[in-house]
Amino acid sequence: MRASCASRAGAILLVLGLVGMLAPQTTHSQCLSDDDKKSDTLNAKQSHERLYKGESIFTLQLLDAINTATPNENIFFSPYSLYNVLLMMYFGARGNTDKLLRNGLNLQWTDSKATVQEAYDGARRSLVGRFSENSAIGFSSVDKLFFGSHVPIASCMREKFTEAIELLDYVKDPEGQRVYINRWVENVTRGQIKDLLIPGAITQNTQLAIANAAYFKGSWQTKFKAGETKKEIFYSYGGQQDFVDMMHVEGTFSHAANEELGCHILELPYSFGGQDDDSNSAGSMNQVSMFVFLPPYEPDALSKLLARLAANTDVLHQVVNDGISRKVDVKLPKFSIEKQVEMKPVLERLGMGQLFDQSANFTGFTAGQEPIWFDEILQKSKIEVNEEGSVAASATVAFSFRSSRPADPAMFHCNHPFVFVIYDFTSRSVLFNGVYRQPEK
Repeated sequence: MRASCASRAGAILLVLGLVGMLAPQTTHSQCLSDDDKKSDTLNAKQSHERLYKGESIFTLQLLDAINTATPNENIFFSPYSLYNVLLMMYFGARGNTDKLLRNGLNLQWTDSKATVQEAYDGARRSLVGRFSENSAIGFSSVDKLFFGSHVPIASCMREKFTEAIELLDYVKDPEGQRVYINRWVENVTRGQIKDLLIPGAITQNTQLAIANAAYFKGSWQTKFKAGETKKEIFYSYGGQQDFVDMMHVEGTFSHAANEELGCHILELPYSFGGQDDDSNSAGSMNQVSMFVFLPPYEPDALSKLLARLAANTDVLHQVVNDGISRKVDVKLPKFSIEKQVEMKPVLERLGMGQLFDQSANFTGFTAGQEPIWFDEILQKSKIEVNEEGSVAASATVAFSFRSSRPADPAMFHCNHPFVFVIYDFTSRSVLFNGVYRQPEK
């Protein structure tokens, strides 16, 4: 008998803004920029495609940067959540800070912030609106601008981001507001992310906290068999060997051996209907899938894979459609990853460190009073992977890199480090991704 399946993943990203003691900077009467009107002829579909193209480039560069910063740890985060928060920062940015975020977020395709906001709003409604609480797949994403109640918010910001703005009294009760934000985070992520902000994280000087909370649940199209989970060895780099609970299933999946990336790739699609369907092939007909990238078990193979992904930003959208549908024998370890990442040093690696300088210009948020600057971006993410849930895949080192198809069924056993991605085909967006190196202690 197959087990029921309800995978869960959650992420929260928060950026804290402090009041500055700098001379007031010149502000403009317009909200998003000097001219809020659309300055190009792109239609909605073209704008959505270019926005998510830029996000995918940012996603792969971010994954490589986080791996470089934490080369010996498991990784799990939401590039979608971070990109959303940085877009909100971009809408309030001016001058050189505007240019820095435009380049960092790959928005060079338009000079109009109004065009970016329209694409952002439309793409977000399209993505989140497809899912419901009662469906087998669920995804939600909520943005919030927690302004201090004493901050003179620009009137156009109030108009454009009415649903996202909430006023908190940081001056009189900073600790109470910290607890309030933590409860909001816990509620939006269905209890997955708790105690994000530690005591002292919110102070009387806090002016603005920009947050995005994302939550995902999914049911496998081809479910793992709970009765076949057994203890098996997982081979970490450096010769370390650990016993893990290894899940098992045999079914029809999309599988590829990619010579450019130097790895094998398996797609594990999620089912919108919730029913078992081993006969369905994977591919673009499925709206959300887990992809697992498994390099050979050899020194630096994982780092080389991540570097190749970051260097070839078109490759992700290519490989999600390149697999061959076939019978595959899959083994994947059960695991849970919960990570908190300080994004400031990561963004510095991506050339965006000036966002945290006191000279950064975010005067678009306020009505010309003391400027706001940001001193930290914090993300906390969690995923649970078991017979009832998310994240699957692998490719065995036994495969050589060739285009011919090995004898059925292919052995796709995840017994050494791999990269995984939760990918939405409709928006062509990476919702979550990570690296599994070894069992969490």
